[in-house]
Amino acid sequence: MTATTTTITHILNSAIESIKTVIPTGVEIQKPTLYNTHSIQSSLSVLIGMTGQIQGQLVIGGTSNLFAQISELMYGMTLEGDMLESFTCELGNMIAGHLVTYASKREMTMDITPPTLLIGEVSMKGFQKAILVPVTIAEKGTLHVIVTLHD
Repeated sequence: MTATTTTITHILNSAIESIKTVIPTGVEIQKPTLYNTHSIQSSLSVLIGMTGQIQGQLVIGGTSNLFAQISELMYGMTLEGDMLESFTCELGNMIAGHLVTYASKREMTMDITPPTLLIGEVSMKGFQKAILVPVTIAEKGTLHVIVTLHD
């Protein structure tokens, strides 16, 4: 299946709605751009596969410090170490789960895979199209949300 512009738009809008739902405050969505590089430069990232009608991946990357600050926003405590890594995966899971819910409202059938934690710079290949959406969390930093689609 070829990923059409409409499909990409629906997935991106679903991802944006999801992020705004999961992260409680101060979320500012920047302009999406084509993602032409094949590496993730974040110190900490989570990758969630998308299956079903839509084949692709959702990658959410940032610094360990940013994920720790998001944990404080959401739970009132700053996490570190294994707890921070677990939180990062769960944050990705929550965002991807909401993405599927929003996509279903646009009559798109999809599911997600369990989260995979990525630490440090990682190469990423095998996707047809990729879009980067920087998401600024007020006074905290910027998450790099990458949506890849496979034909």
